[in-house]
Amino acid sequence: MRVLRPALWVARLDKDYGNQDVTSRPLPTIRRRRGRPRMRLGVVALVGFVACAMVMSVVLYVNGSASQRIPAHRAATSDGTTVTLDAMSISKSYSEFVGDLIIKPAPALVDPATDGLKQDLTVAVTSATTPVRRTYSRGMLPGVFPVPLTLARDVEGWPFDSYDTGPITVELFTGPAQVPERANVTFVDRLTGWKVHVTRVNNANASSPYEVQLQRSASTMVFAIVILCIFVAIAAVGLFVAIQTIRDPRRFQSPMTTWYAAMLFAVVPLRNALPGSPAFGSWIDLTIVLWVLVALVVSMLLYIAAWGRSTSKS
Repeated sequence: MRVLRPALWVARLDKDYGNQDVTSRPLPTIRRRRGRPRMRLGVVALVGFVACAMVMSVVLYVNGSASQRIPAHRAATSDGTTVTLDAMSISKSYSEFVGDLIIKPAPALVDPATDGLKQDLTVAVTSATTPVRRTYSRGMLPGVFPVPLTLARDVEGWPFDSYDTGPITVELFTGPAQVPERANVTFVDRLTGWKVHVTRVNNANASSPYEVQLQRSASTMVFAIVILCIFVAIAAVGLFVAIQTIRDPRRFQSPMTTWYAAMLFAVVPLRNALPGSPAFGSWIDLTIVLWVLVALVVSMLLYIAAWGRSTSKS
């Protein structure tokens, strides 16, 4: 005759997890405990990555937002007149660049009693667009006037696009004979989100025409890349949730259908928030935005199919 009490006592001891060693504990419990440090490490790494990205974006923005004077082998004119061109704005179509031209006449040209010109002064700006000519009569004081410059566009390269102006020259005409003199220009970058580079057509010649190149700043590029990554993340999360739900219809949650609809309506505002608002039909629409919409629509259809399976089983 067998005695069952020791066996029952051993079985009860096995159920008491506190009296077991590590090898006799259930595997799910061991896996959960081992997985917690990894999850915490992943959360800490994610938070650290986001914090570093925020700090980097702020530093790049502060570095790129300040006004900067651009050296371009400049030198004062013979009489001491200085010319400054402030980069102010770019048209929405990126076809035109507007700068404010500031003329500061030499002390010899200004009457100290009236602060007006002693003689006529004419400023002529030539570029790929129609030449701009402004004349200040005797007794007047030169002011600031806008100068439009045509840009050669490279819109398809967004957000790494760049734009170039044609050769730019500024000439001053003074005295009764109105003899022209090539002026050296100081360029000032006041464009937010852009970097302005100025070069000479011929660096060996100090009076050769200027060329201005515009390129998006590093902070603007980072902002654009982050939004594009958000597009990809939205599509990936939507597909992941839909696939997990279709594999196990019991996970279906009816409020999630509104979440998919909200994601669909969020794509267009996010696309319009891209810096510079790239033209519709550009490479981002054909390679990212379009397929994000397709992925969200497919995810919604899969989720609705999971809803149909869950209702049919119930």
